[in-house]
Amino acid sequence: MRTLSSMGFALFGAGLIAISFGLARFAFGLFVPAISTDLDLTPYRIGIIGALPLISFVLATLVAPLAADRLGARVLAILSSCFGAGGLALISLASDAISLGIGVFICGICTGLMMPALTTAMQALVSRTMHGRVSSIMNAGTSIGIIVAVPTVVFLSDAWRFTYAMFAVLAGIGIVAAWYFIPSVSRVMPANAAPPPPINRQQWSRLIRLTLFAFAMGFVAAPYWLFAPDLAVTLGALPAGHTGWLWFAVGIAGLGGAMVSDLADRNNPPITQALMLMMLASSLALLAASPGQLGLAIFSALVFGLAYMSLTGLYLMTGIRLLPGRLSMGPVLPFMAVALGQAVGSPVIGALVDGLGYADGFAIFAMIGILVAMLSPIYPGHIDYWTEDAEEEPQQVEDTGIQAAYDHQLVDENGEPVEPVAEEDEAT
Repeated sequence: MRTLSSMGFALFGAGLIAISFGLARFAFGLFVPAISTDLDLTPYRIGIIGALPLISFVLATLVAPLAADRLGARVLAILSSCFGAGGLALISLASDAISLGIGVFICGICTGLMMPALTTAMQALVSRTMHGRVSSIMNAGTSIGIIVAVPTVVFLSDAWRFTYAMFAVLAGIGIVAAWYFIPSVSRVMPANAAPPPPINRQQWSRLIRLTLFAFAMGFVAAPYWLFAPDLAVTLGALPAGHTGWLWFAVGIAGLGGAMVSDLADRNNPPITQALMLMMLASSLALLAASPGQLGLAIFSALVFGLAYMSLTGLYLMTGIRLLPGRLSMGPVLPFMAVALGQAVGSPVIGALVDGLGYADGFAIFAMIGILVAMLSPIYPGHIDYWTEDAEEEPQQVEDTGIQAAYDHQLVDENGEPVEPVAEEDEAT
């Protein structure tokens, strides 16, 4: 194994995330027009198939923490990459809805295992003072993967089988890279970190609200991830190759999502959540209203990418803050809720498109997004950390932003954040 610096690990992790999230999960919507035509699939069937990788993502995420502890970061990352290579290869060979569904289901397993593997390795290799920056760079890998997929649609719009075969080769390279660069370690918990106390009633209340908002956001975002390119081709008569620019815009705007979510945590999370949900809903309505105008379609993709990535970043920070000491639950819970929302939303939008058409289906989801945004004042914006007595009024912490969330992820017996120096000494 070759040891990486903190930034080297961040860039390497971004590459693996680009493959597992950007290519194995989110690129599927780009190829829906070509795949549905070649395999003669209705929008409802595409909706069902689009839900499968999200379901497998949740199932894999549930077992990933235990797998990381038992197998270690390296084996789990290699296993994730193997699922990615196998799933992508199977998609390239799909002959009907069943084989396609199996392929995307396997890709969802890859996605669910990769982030826990990288998080485990980060705990061992990267100083806690760098966790916020490293995590932001790795999360940007999703946008990078989406951008990488764009040229394949622009220049190979009808060659989706060849494209997925190339994606499988990239996942195979990820297998070798994971074996070479990721240490064979299990999750690292400093000895001076206090065990997490029971979740109190106030935390449960805030966790439920966070989960419901994350689920609703995933539900509202499902039509765009699955059917935006198909809508532009079917309803707007855009050439299939032009739809790649929508995903390019999503990827570029998504790179700014970490900055927006960080600013949201520093200012007013409920207001930012309301604004971003309104933007998400607006992107659906704008695309449905003007699918034949490439410029407006690209603008709607920019709005969608910024809103979606900002909200996922905000939910990540809120989850970490609400569950300090629970490394395998705080960062994972909101992502599971988003995935479940998308899994439920995918067949629903497929049925609506079959029954009402693209325009009305997207408009209904946009309306739901606006209604959810109106409930944002109850978003858990006031963050509490541990107190000695669970019934005491929670402490108000001045430090904000993603690094502050990671700083308070582990605390000692006095409720104070684990000092990086003490953590490094313990590791030594």
